[in-house]
Amino acid sequence: MLDGPLGRRWLRDGRYTIPLCIILICCCFAAAALLQMRLDRSHALSQAAGVARQRAEIAARAAGQDLDRFARFGAVFAAAPAQYRSADLGAAEPAIRDILIWDATGQPKAQWRAPGTSISRPVFDGARTGFPGGLAFRNGTDTIAVLFDPASLDLDGLTLSKDRQGNLAAAVPGWPLAVTGQLDEQGALADWAQTLPLYLFVILGPALVGAWLAALFVGAFERHAKAARAVRALKSTRPVEARLMVRLANAERGAMEALRSKSEFMAHMSHELRTPLNAVIGFSDIIADEMFGPCGHPKYGEYARDIGEAGRSLHAKIGDILEFANIEAGRFPLTEEAVDLTGLAAACVDEQQGRAFSRRISLSLASGERGLVRADSRAVRRILNNLLTNALAYTAEGGIVRADVSFEEGAGVVRLSDSGAGFTAGEAALAGRPFQRFDRAGKVTGAGLGLAIAMELARRMGGAMRLAGGAGHGAVMELRLPRL
Repeated sequence: MLDGPLGRRWLRDGRYTIPLCIILICCCFAAAALLQMRLDRSHALSQAAGVARQRAEIAARAAGQDLDRFARFGAVFAAAPAQYRSADLGAAEPAIRDILIWDATGQPKAQWRAPGTSISRPVFDGARTGFPGGLAFRNGTDTIAVLFDPASLDLDGLTLSKDRQGNLAAAVPGWPLAVTGQLDEQGALADWAQTLPLYLFVILGPALVGAWLAALFVGAFERHAKAARAVRALKSTRPVEARLMVRLANAERGAMEALRSKSEFMAHMSHELRTPLNAVIGFSDIIADEMFGPCGHPKYGEYARDIGEAGRSLHAKIGDILEFANIEAGRFPLTEEAVDLTGLAAACVDEQQGRAFSRRISLSLASGERGLVRADSRAVRRILNNLLTNALAYTAEGGIVRADVSFEEGAGVVRLSDSGAGFTAGEAALAGRPFQRFDRAGKVTGAGLGLAIAMELARRMGGAMRLAGGAGHGAVMELRLPRL
């Protein structure tokens, strides 16, 4: 399969070979870690078995010494004349409970503690044997058995038996017995289990690093491949088409540069114009208030107030231009958070009550459903203030402006309706474009950026705006924001 054209192409493609190589390397690391885990586990168990065997050997030597001592007492008892076989022998070895002697025919010959008690003679091959709680050995033609307290043997918790098979069994010197050790597997694997996180790091570490490197390498190869394909496509086109593509690319780059230059120019010039306007407004207020004495003629004060009003109007328009330029250039940061839409709408309505009262317009929050939206509170406040300002500007004296807040599936909705002249279908289609103004008789309009700013801010927060209402029937502005 790999010998064909498709296989060779697949092997040359870095998008496939690099991830495959990294996967193979990670698999090698995982296999090595798993093998090492098995080796370490076997080593831990082997060490624990060695320790258990060593304990068994120590206990076997101690048990052999104890059994030899008991056997010597039995031999001393058998060799002593009958008149000297007294109970005083127990003072020297309290662990011995009884000593019994049988002759060659199996008849009881002597007993230390309870003479006459019927106890069968042990049957065994060889010179010595052992059984639970006792031992027996041959002394000439006699057979001697010594009964003792099993707890007197220092076995360190191990088991004494005749089974001498197994890796953990240690033979008792001089006796056909063995001490069998016990393997503490849980304790032996406790330290090994603590190293498992290191094995996981050995396995997962290269895998994560390899995945990250694969993503970087594949991305770099994709960019190089895309550039190479573009170059090949450009070389394969005819000269006329190549020139058209170059001109198109230059035109696109020029348009982007022009848009960036326009935004920077607007921001720069707006800042440069606002600085002298502050001085014009300040000095006109000083003249109008006659702070340093009378002006000499009432018209001078009137003209100074007109200059101040015009300056403030121009200052506000330049502020809108600067704000729109910053939003368009992406220099208006947004911090999305949980926003109480009804509470924010009520605050904006309260801020505009003074302007509405001066023109005898009824402004109210008619209904407000409680709920949260995901938005920037500062941007939402700016949107609502712009919409309320427009509604008050296009509503005649004695009119009505109302706000309603409701929540639908996935969205919080603010509807602002007024009793003004409304908009025609053509005007509604142009609403939201920069510097688009809708002049009305007797109405003073701004720079035409209020709706543009509001719509751009709503779009950047994942929301939307819609203008409804016909000419002569008032206007309805609807703001939708993502609901939490």
